[in-house]
Amino acid sequence: MTAIASAPPAATAGTLAVKRFPWVSGGIMAVFVLCGVLGPGIAPHDPDRLDLSKSLLPPVFAGGQWAYPLGTDQLGRDILSRLLAGAQVSFLVGAGAVVLAGAIGLVVALVAGYAGGRLDTVLTRIADSSMAFPVVLLAIVLVAIYGQSIAMVVLVLVLAVWPQYARVLRSEVLRAKGQDFVTMSAVMGAGRRWIVTRHVLPNLVPTLLVLATLQLGFAIIAEGSLSFLGIGVPPPAASWGSMLADGRSYLSTAWWLPLLPGLALSITVLAANLLGDRLRELFDPATRR
Repeated sequence: MTAIASAPPAATAGTLAVKRFPWVSGGIMAVFVLCGVLGPGIAPHDPDRLDLSKSLLPPVFAGGQWAYPLGTDQLGRDILSRLLAGAQVSFLVGAGAVVLAGAIGLVVALVAGYAGGRLDTVLTRIADSSMAFPVVLLAIVLVAIYGQSIAMVVLVLVLAVWPQYARVLRSEVLRAKGQDFVTMSAVMGAGRRWIVTRHVLPNLVPTLLVLATLQLGFAIIAEGSLSFLGIGVPPPAASWGSMLADGRSYLSTAWWLPLLPGLALSITVLAANLLGDRLRELFDPATRR
């Protein structure tokens, strides 16, 4: 990931859509957060309840019944309920990974950027080394040792994401450290802790918000990918990735099984990325066109 204050890219259809309809991505993310908080509590059925007599019922728009508006899967489980449960899993994993990775990256960036010297070099090398590990390989190793769980997925994503926070925020710390008001505060006798909390840290908030929004999309797609491969959220917990994996065998006979979780995953990740782009434009005038 490159620094936010980079040269503005050429205008694309996606960025134009963000400028014209910024509320669309924000609205989609608001719905996602709502579903993530409420989850199965607003689901019409138990997402894990099996009923083989009602397996592979089509959605309403394909001639199905309103009792199961998005149809059922091969085990008779309500797809709408499982999508809502999967949204909760994605929200918990994504938010947990973003918050923890952001906290670790922020602390490392503050220490490395403000302290400088050998400590900066060591922390930067650790971050670079952590970025060299592929997410899937890291997940396979940790799952083989500790087993599958939601907490393990969060841990994998935190280990994969925090170096990106650290590198980007470190550059912002160095930039804020060189500002005149920071130099004047040091000359007037202000301590390091006071300067960091009053001057440096507030200047990191816009960048941190943009990074968190963009990394939320990465965390959601990464969780879905790991669950699709069978090394993510353990069954019977619903996950958009595992739903997509289970439904791929029914693409020709029950196309809604892979299509609906795939759409949910794609739309949510796209909305998170577009919202991150919009926040970057708001906080960084250099990217406005």
